[in-house]
Amino acid sequence: MKAVTVSNAELSVGEVDLPTPERGQLVLDVVRCGICGSDLHARHHADALADIAGEIGYDGLMRSSERIVLGHEFSGIVTERGKGTRLAEGTPVVSFPLLRRGKEVHTTGLSVHAPGGYAEKVLVQDALTLEIPNGLPTDLAALTEPMAVGLHAVRRGEVGKGQVAIVIGCGPVGLSVISMLKAQGVKTVVASDFSAGRRALAKVSGADVVVDPATESPYSAANGLGHGHLTAAQDVFELGVSTVEKLRKVPVLPWHAVWRAADKVGAADPKHPVIFECVGVPGVIEEIISTAPVFSRVVVVGVCMEPDKFRPAMAINKEIDLRFVLGYTPLEFHDALMLLADGKADPEPLVTGVVGLGGVAGAFDALKDPETHAKILIDPQSAAVAPEPR
Repeated sequence: MKAVTVSNAELSVGEVDLPTPERGQLVLDVVRCGICGSDLHARHHADALADIAGEIGYDGLMRSSERIVLGHEFSGIVTERGKGTRLAEGTPVVSFPLLRRGKEVHTTGLSVHAPGGYAEKVLVQDALTLEIPNGLPTDLAALTEPMAVGLHAVRRGEVGKGQVAIVIGCGPVGLSVISMLKAQGVKTVVASDFSAGRRALAKVSGADVVVDPATESPYSAANGLGHGHLTAAQDVFELGVSTVEKLRKVPVLPWHAVWRAADKVGAADPKHPVIFECVGVPGVIEEIISTAPVFSRVVVVGVCMEPDKFRPAMAINKEIDLRFVLGYTPLEFHDALMLLADGKADPEPLVTGVVGLGGVAGAFDALKDPETHAKILIDPQSAAVAPEPR
């Protein structure tokens, strides 16, 4: 069958072996496969990624010298079944991108042991495969995976519906986060990006306030909405003094008893935003820590492939809560699919073009222009060598 492979950073279209399902596995005809930022990273940084994976106990991640079929964001139709499988042939599905090989499990599209969806067919694990419900178009269902990334980040951020969420960077990851914040009922989402094209996509994806950081701070925009975020040390000092003064005026109960009761229900916590770093380039974490309101929670979603640094003393003095996220759970993958199928999250604004297998190398180049593209999907049956509308 035809597939796009990468080896030593070179993308090429060629023939690869047809997949054969083992027990508990299915073969899908690929309907669509998304080009992910992780694929762009893996093309040029495969060995660095593999070294990191090896340090945490996974030695199966792709190496630059191997011939790899990329692609972990895909939808398809079941065409062949191994023994012990549930789903009938002809079923439209999406699948969590992990594949069992003997006693090991490998990452689909990022391992030589689990070829991905940049191909006419892909092998998947039946247990991790979900039927596409509610008439959700099969091509849009391929966005389940990046939307699950956004959902995982939102859940790790523990954003209250009344809190302000600030999304820094409105590429595909940032757009997924915005969409999932709104799907989870967060009332105020501020999005920030230098690109006018991506700011427009952020607005369509549900952002309530969109800013150009070249002319306006997203934190000032958030504070302008009246949420009362603390921005300076004097604000924190004044809050401590004035709170005790007010509580001492409460009759009967001592001030510390009232404060403790409020603390138990979260009413004593200073208001703060939850900030999603979706850029993934050196210096962004430091910039956020230095400019964000005091007590901010920062969720790092963007994947930075270069060494970076920030000032711990600044993060300490501002009590910044810093969290890093990767991927999603099988439950979040399921939940993301249901949010799409129920119409609570719309992935369509992310899709800015569709190419055939012969257009993948060009699509990688096209994705370098943030004004033109966000998410390009691959249709293995298409002859398009340049991105076309969905």
